[in-house]
Amino acid sequence: MFDFVFLISDFPAMTHSYFFGYGSLVNAATHRYAPTERLRIQGWRRTWRQVADHPVALLSAMPDDDSAIDGLIAPVPDNNWAALDAREQGYNRLVLTPAALPDSYQEHDIAIYAVPESPVDADPHKRPILLSYLDVVLQGYLQQFGPLGAEQFLATTDGWDRPVQDDRAAPRYPRHQALDATQLAFVDSAIERLALSVIQP
Repeated sequence: MFDFVFLISDFPAMTHSYFFGYGSLVNAATHRYAPTERLRIQGWRRTWRQVADHPVALLSAMPDDDSAIDGLIAPVPDNNWAALDAREQGYNRLVLTPAALPDSYQEHDIAIYAVPESPVDADPHKRPILLSYLDVVLQGYLQQFGPLGAEQFLATTDGWDRPVQDDRAAPRYPRHQALDATQLAFVDSAIERLALSVIQP
């Protein structure tokens, strides 16, 4: 599937390494990597995936020649990926090719995390999206890219054919954040417009 990216482990140690975040990593309150910078990459879109050892859906990225997605990049100090790899458990860390990047970034080594395809993806029983996680992701896009950017996130993400698990009262996502009234209204409106069913605890 990832025929134009490579596993980071295939390459020697990089002097200046960055990650590209397209989900919760866009919300700068969930990590301490800085400085962050907005970036659009070509040839990718997002999708919700499910894997055997996760009870909820994972937001992933997948190659798509006809799509581009916005996100944030930030440096990984001393090329120390251990903490970020632990956070992104269940994902493969891949390196973006220059074709995915704007001209001025093509000499940078930028990694993206993606969930590999799994037979579980074909399971008709769709695992839910955790609302506390969706809150964090959309809050990040609202803060970084504004309402139009958050709408673009929704439009460039597949896999909305699954329910949302409402865990706001007792958030299960470990890096959950408090949303203001405007942000909550945006998330709730998005759920309604996408016609997502909501599972109560």
